[in-house]
Amino acid sequence: MNNPPSVPPAIPPSIDRREWLTLAGAGLAAVAARPTSAPAQIPTGQFFPGFRNERIETSGATINAVIGGQGPPVLLLHGAPQSHISWRLVAPRLAEDYTVVAADLRGYGDSSKPEGLPDHSNYSKRNMALDQVEVMRHFGFDTFALIGQDRGGRVTHRLLLDHPGVVTRAAVMDIVPAYYLYNHVTLEFIQAYFHWFQYVRPTPIPEDVLVEQYAARAASDRELTPAQAEYQRTNQNREGAHAMCEDYRASASIDLVHDAADIDRKVDIPLRVLWADGGSMDRIYDVLGIWQERGTQVTGRAMPGGHNMQEGAPDEVLAEIRALLA
Repeated sequence: MNNPPSVPPAIPPSIDRREWLTLAGAGLAAVAARPTSAPAQIPTGQFFPGFRNERIETSGATINAVIGGQGPPVLLLHGAPQSHISWRLVAPRLAEDYTVVAADLRGYGDSSKPEGLPDHSNYSKRNMALDQVEVMRHFGFDTFALIGQDRGGRVTHRLLLDHPGVVTRAAVMDIVPAYYLYNHVTLEFIQAYFHWFQYVRPTPIPEDVLVEQYAARAASDRELTPAQAEYQRTNQNREGAHAMCEDYRASASIDLVHDAADIDRKVDIPLRVLWADGGSMDRIYDVLGIWQERGTQVTGRAMPGGHNMQEGAPDEVLAEIRALLA
């Protein structure tokens, strides 16, 4: 059943708790009083100078991506509720030596957002990984390096298992495998990642909450940075809210079936694991130890910059990627 009105809705991962309390205090009256239409689309060119933008038809979706640079190919995948824009501080510099593709996952950014199937399989990490393999083939790359943060890291893990030989080197950022999380549910996990439990509730409960949250943000007087405005544009509609919830619903259902079938398989390429120093993953889990159970060449360390470290500590993230690829 629905939460009682006195219980505040879940806070999106991209919004600070104090910010959300301010927005929530404005109430729905403020939302009704001001327009909530999306701002004009911000050209991705201003975030990725010298890159070109393409929309690629895969076997299951339309994927929005940018590509730039020259050299060995590298694919960058983002987390929730962001888009490829989260790599804007890293990708142009990495493109000095590599061909860099930054793509929106299915359901995020300007990629297509199909209605979820009853079993959530069209948002499985298996299908989301296949999207990205097909994107790279579209650009002429049968093999490539892969860096995935947050949800992009989960797609990365599934891609490594489903498409052996395609990825040469990989990194995952601030995650442990979802199969481990769901099989080791603790109070600390629930408190730190309560949105995982909110978003898997039956539609339209969490979608309604998310739409209200973004409407409140649009109605506030807070000035958004260009990147924040871009996230707002692509997330504030119902299609975006539904797609993100379907991503989480798939993680708690069909993805677990796929993961259980592959639990004894190990990633056999160099895998770099990075996690936020002092963050929830760092406090609750032995991140490196858990990943070393899932791969044969796993190294890693804690990083500055918080969960979205490619935005919070781009210099350090760039250095890690360069070291991995060298």
